[in-house]
Amino acid sequence: MSAKAVEQVETRGKLYEGKAKIVYATSDPRLIVQYFKDDATAFNALKRGTIVGKGVINNRLSAALFERLERAKVPTHYLRTLSDREMLCRRLDIIKIETIVRNVVAGSLAKRTGLDEGTPIRQPIVELYYKSDPLGDPMLNDDHVRMLKLATPAELGWIRRMALRINGVLRPHLLKHGLVLVDFKLEFGRAGGRLYLGDEISPDTCRLWDRETRERLDKDRFRQDLGGVEEAYQEVYRRLVGPV
Repeated sequence: MSAKAVEQVETRGKLYEGKAKIVYATSDPRLIVQYFKDDATAFNALKRGTIVGKGVINNRLSAALFERLERAKVPTHYLRTLSDREMLCRRLDIIKIETIVRNVVAGSLAKRTGLDEGTPIRQPIVELYYKSDPLGDPMLNDDHVRMLKLATPAELGWIRRMALRINGVLRPHLLKHGLVLVDFKLEFGRAGGRLYLGDEISPDTCRLWDRETRERLDKDRFRQDLGGVEEAYQEVYRRLVGPV
């Protein structure tokens, strides 16, 4: 996609509004604008609230991490930042699979296995979930993916390999800045016969703990009413990008 085509794009009508973002069409059918909101939800939207400034932080931080992943040969939907809350992206046909990579036992994995939160996982785990709010995003295995025709075996193999590659890039980068990448969610999609990483990478989609104190610096502060939510997001941004 040429730089000239990207520069000349104009924002058009709203395509979709989700829990944390609004997606707009553009004058180029291959491109969309992703707008980041301050709205926050948890427990399949049963809990709702606002995290002031979250949209700005998640937009800027996602852009910085997408650029790092691109340098590591991970294809992403990100093209460029348009404003504090907007980024221009490739328009993807999103695969209805949420891919979770886990490095440390936390959240639902602790409940399902009985292991203590904070238990290190020697070899990262990749989990698949059906992207369906009405069903509560249930866990899938490869046979379920085939039955539901969500992805081909080749696509699913690529998704698993790419999820681990992304983990291999992000985990040491975050640790260098004093952050433990406990687990994180990824979404992938198709465009022009290729697969790309989509959505965002932020404290909304990652569990991030301080390396020394194990303080939670992510959306769990909102989920669990721990307070200091805005400050946690700002701290992650400060460590990885710079002053807010």
